Amino acid sequence: MSNVVELKAADLDPSGETSCPNPKSGMARWNSHPRVYLKISDTGHAKCPYCGTEYRMAEGEVAGHGH
Repeated sequence: MSNVVELKAADLDPSGETSCPNPKSGMARWNSHPRVYLKISDTGHAKCPYCGTEYRMAEGEVAGHGH
């Protein structure tokens, strides 16, 4: 399974990460892979090593950096 999920800056945690599986990916958490945290704020995108889902910032969105 491989799809692309576009995120807004508000979808990231304070350190600029999101987790996969993510509610926006459409995967049910009860039957999917272990949760993995992906750093988005450095490059604006990341790919899950388990399922291949790609997460990227939506056009015009800027990921902030953690403190």
